[in-house]
Amino acid sequence: MDAIVTAGGVPQPGEYLYEETRGAPKALLDIAGKPMIQWVLDALSGSRVVERVFIVSLPAESGLTCAKPVYYLPEQGSMLENIRIGVKEVLRVNPAAHHVLVVSSDIPAITPEMVDWVADTAMQSDHDLYYNVIARQTMEARYPGSKRSYIRLKDAEFCGGDMNVIRAQTATANDELWRKIIEARKNAFKQAMLFGLDTLLLVLLRAGTLEQAAEHLSKRLKIKGRAIVCPYAEVGMDVDKPFQLEIMRADLLKRTKVGG
Repeated sequence: MDAIVTAGGVPQPGEYLYEETRGAPKALLDIAGKPMIQWVLDALSGSRVVERVFIVSLPAESGLTCAKPVYYLPEQGSMLENIRIGVKEVLRVNPAAHHVLVVSSDIPAITPEMVDWVADTAMQSDHDLYYNVIARQTMEARYPGSKRSYIRLKDAEFCGGDMNVIRAQTATANDELWRKIIEARKNAFKQAMLFGLDTLLLVLLRAGTLEQAAEHLSKRLKIKGRAIVCPYAEVGMDVDKPFQLEIMRADLLKRTKVGG
């Protein structure tokens, strides 16, 4: 399976992390001695399922390393277009590609084992979209101060993950669908609204389960979608704010010391 790493985003004055980046890409933020995206590439390098890596929004001169063949693609102006150009390039290089792994550059704590688990679990069925969610208790046990946004359902509370699997052909179709999904990715209420008013009420009343929510979403968006409860908090621990950056720096510095 090929992996697309989305590395867009340059914080502007007044935005979170601007004081840290000062006009540089967020993906290149230093975390425990190396760029944030390098931690992600290290995890993909050690994966047994990832064959090639497609980095969107950074130039080849970024000084990154990866054990897998790497392709660099230019920024397209939006996350949707960044993903789409990545998928198109995957299909150009590997026309037989059926599903691709989409990984955000700001989840530096992932490991090769987590990458393989996500890919292996997705390929147990044949869906268009596999969306990883992390239970609140899992996230807060691992990162108690992460302050993620959660959707409350009958069976649990979940936040979204930032490493997911999509069917290549699905990712290149239906612009409006993917625009809505991407806009909702960071907002629990918007995520619920994608399901429709009936399902939103179920969510607010805690009357729906994750499986029921996934079924509603599939019908509303006219795709075959599957929600996967991921046991790894690291898949949902992205770096959006300064305090999350400090959490990751401390966490990965500890890993570096243990490994070193």
